[in-house]
Order: sequence, then C-alpha cells, then structure tokens
Amino acid sequence: MQRETRAMVNAELVATDEEAPAVRGVPLRQMHLRRMAALFLAPAAALLLVLVAYPLFNVLWQSLNYGNLVDPSTKGFAGLDNYRTVLEDEDIASAFWHTLTWTGLSVAGEYILGLAAAVALAQPIRARAIFRGIVVIPWVIPIAIAGLNWMWLLNPDYGVLNAWMVNLGLLDHARDWLGQIDTALLTVTFVNIWRSFPFYTISLLAALQAVPAELHEAAAMDGAGPIRRFVVITLPHLKAVSLTLIFIHVIWTAINFDFVWVMTQGGPLNASQTLPVMIYKYAMQDYDLGAACALAAMSMGFMASLFFLYFYGVRRNFYGVRRKGLR
Repeated sequence: MQRETRAMVNAELVATDEEAPAVRGVPLRQMHLRRMAALFLAPAAALLLVLVAYPLFNVLWQSLNYGNLVDPSTKGFAGLDNYRTVLEDEDIASAFWHTLTWTGLSVAGEYILGLAAAVALAQPIRARAIFRGIVVIPWVIPIAIAGLNWMWLLNPDYGVLNAWMVNLGLLDHARDWLGQIDTALLTVTFVNIWRSFPFYTISLLAALQAVPAELHEAAAMDGAGPIRRFVVITLPHLKAVSLTLIFIHVIWTAINFDFVWVMTQGGPLNASQTLPVMIYKYAMQDYDLGAACALAAMSMGFMASLFFLYFYGVRRNFYGVRRKGLR
C-alpha cells in the first residue's frame, strides 16, 4: 500500500513538472528549487569570501608590493622583487628540504603507527574500550603543551628520558636532542608523529570495522593466512580512507608552524627551519611583509598543485571504474 501511494505521488510530481510552463526548457519548479538552494548557500558563500577569499587575494597582492611592519614609508609596487628576494635567500633551499623531510617522515610514521594501533584495537581483547580511549590522549593535548612537555623530557640536564636511556645503557651520556644539528629536526618529527597518529587510528579503526567479516572467513577457509588476508582484503578496503588521510595530513603537516617553533624555533643554525617558520621570521623578525607574503604565496601554489593532482587522480579513477562497470 505504501509503495503504491509513493508511486502515485511521484507520478503526480512528474506530471506537474511536465505540465508547468518552462523557461528555456527548464520547469518553473526546478528553477524555484535552484533559487532556494542558492538562497540557503548564500550565507556560507559570503563567509567563505570573507574568511578565505579576501585573505588569499590580500596575500597575493601584498606579495607584489613592498611592505614593512615598522616602517610605513616602505611601500609601492614591487612586481616580482619580493619573489626574487625569497629565491635568492641562502636558506630557502634548506628550508624547502627540511619541509619535505618533516612532512614525508611525519605522514609516513603517523600512517604506519596509526594503522598498527587500529589493527590492534580491532582485535577482540579485554578492556578494548579503555585502550581505545587511552590512544586518543596524545591527539587531544594542545600542540604548545605537548611541545613544552617533550622539551622537558628531552632536556640534557634534567630530562627523564635522557636519564632512563643512560641508566639502561642505551646512551653513554645525556644528549641534547633538540640542540644538535643532526637530531633536532628528527626529534621534532618524532614528537609530531606521537601526537598525530591517534587521528589515523580512529579513522582507520572505523574503516576496519566496515570490512565484511564474511570475506575474512571465506579467505581463511581457502587457506589464506592472516598476512595474506590483510594484504588482499583489508588494505584494499582501507584505500579510500588512507588516501584521504594522507592527503589531508600532507597539507596540515607542511603548513604546521607550532611544533617546530615551540621546540626549536627553527634551530640550531636553521637545522630545523621549515617554510612556515621562514615565513614567520620574514614577517616578525625582519618585518619584511612583502617577502613573507611572497613565500606564503609560493607555498599556497605548491599546496594547490598537490590538491589538483589529487582531485584529478580521484576523478579519473572514479570515471574509470564507472566506465568499466557500464561495460
């Protein structure tokens, strides 16, 4: 009875649309729905224009002009001089390499550790809910507090971790992990992995619970071992979630300023200086607003290119799968 009622209502709606006058082939009802949709989307569009579009275009415009935060007389159209200043800076190459290293190692470590934790927490073990709550703790700690805590733990004079490693015989003497050129960036990267991997764990755990148990049971009956089932069944089901997580965290990590600045401020001797730290130094230490905006614009262009590559790849994959399904 309900199906018949729904069919009659749909038929009446279709008939109404067909009988309604049309403007350039579009029914008035459809035009009304479009106008209502545009009306409801207008506040969100205005908010995006104010909070995103205006600052973005302002940065691009400032990158083409001279500007100094302490000298108002420094102004005028600069053209590409600010970009030339950034590219001729002797620290730009190392900062770019540090950003790639920091981003690549962080995202790889977060994914591997997050996936391992998600697989472990998906097992039927006792107190599983408690462990799932505990694993989230690093992620909810503010970055500034986490950075300061790890600075105290790694301090060469009174740091607990240094004392433990010396007592266990892992180190001959305490090391200044954040004060040495060869360990500063890697140490900050390790702390970032520790704080961010729970986000991967939560997302991948949700995806793992959506994998049909029947597939694992059938594969086990066919003689597939745990590793084989994980590679052939589990990983393909995690592909969409994994790609989204990795893409988002590549952007988040590449533009992350807090951890590096709180723990090392880009030192020692710029050994951990990334592009966001360099932008901050241009603006707040050199007071060169034009150079800071130029480097920010270059970073935004790089991030935008990654987004379009990802979007194009996902779109091509989607339409490729759809065409295969139609065949």
